[in-house]
Amino acid sequence: MKSEVHSTTILSVRRGGAVVVAGDGQVTLGSTIVKGGAHKVRRLGDGRAIGGFAGSAADGIALFDRLDDKLREQRSPLRRAAVELAKEWRTDRALRRLEAMLVVADTDGTFILSGAGDVIEPDDGLCAIGSGGSYALAAARALYRHTELTPREIAEAAMAIAAEICIYTNTTLTIEELR
Repeated sequence: MKSEVHSTTILSVRRGGAVVVAGDGQVTLGSTIVKGGAHKVRRLGDGRAIGGFAGSAADGIALFDRLDDKLREQRSPLRRAAVELAKEWRTDRALRRLEAMLVVADTDGTFILSGAGDVIEPDDGLCAIGSGGSYALAAARALYRHTELTPREIAEAAMAIAAEICIYTNTTLTIEELR
């Protein structure tokens, strides 16, 4: 019997020239928490971009490494690097088997990337993936629309709300910010 791995909530919030990507630290195997302080958010492209992954850790890290390489190649903009990665991910036989999703952002845009070739740019600058993504996104949208909180404050509060609802999300956060 194969145990199902659930591993995360990743949220991105953009407002007023700043963008954050936040991720919780919980990793579960079946019904057991196996790690509480995983780091699923990091800087990419010499610090020009930030991203977070949900899904298999090994797959997420492999995708981060490929995206990082694309960003460093001739200092490609994130949009171009994201599209190139999504095309490769969809068409390459080995990459197609990777089970992860990415949220990536730079000062110009935020994107959700999937193995189906999706490169989705949210309309409102808010997006989330992972087990608790819909909870974090709902909380972030409410906070964004009805407060003047900074992107970091919105992310922290929304992730705390998601952790109260989703058993696969905890309050140990990694947050990266660009201005």
